[in-house]
Amino acid sequence: MGNFKEQLKHIKAFIFDVDGVWTNGFVYVDGNGLQMRTTNTKDGYAVHYASKIGYKIGIITGGKCKSIIGRFNDLGVTDVFIEASDKMVCFEEFMNRHGLNPKEIMYMGDDIPDMLVMKRCGLKVCPADAVHEVVEISDYISCKNGGQGCVRDVIEQTLRAQDKWLLDEAYVW
Repeated sequence: MGNFKEQLKHIKAFIFDVDGVWTNGFVYVDGNGLQMRTTNTKDGYAVHYASKIGYKIGIITGGKCKSIIGRFNDLGVTDVFIEASDKMVCFEEFMNRHGLNPKEIMYMGDDIPDMLVMKRCGLKVCPADAVHEVVEISDYISCKNGGQGCVRDVIEQTLRAQDKWLLDEAYVW
């Protein structure tokens, strides 16, 4: 494991789990069985900005809720893998599609199904409230919980380390 701030300089892509990372881990179910989640708008802005300036961003979730695809597409995320029973397959597809090597990818997960991908990627990060096993293998543990700005935390730190935070593109949606 290297110095976290130094590792940030090599990141070209971000991949995130959804439940427990983008959300607080709660899934709300309405009377018709429709699942609903809430996400942090600051996380959304950071992803949109990073995508706009050229970073590749992926979502890999075991969740089955198709409505999240639209939300992430609106933010500039084109690689959204849902119902991912084997997250490594999706990780490899993302990496190959974009011509990346594992060292160039940051992955943020919070639970046991994320661990194999985390062990393969270049930079392993997690929210403050991730499960113990994920915390133990992470290079960085955000000070923010899932759904409370942890996505923004790692993106902003990366862009700052690469002198790409607050470029002209940051001021317009």
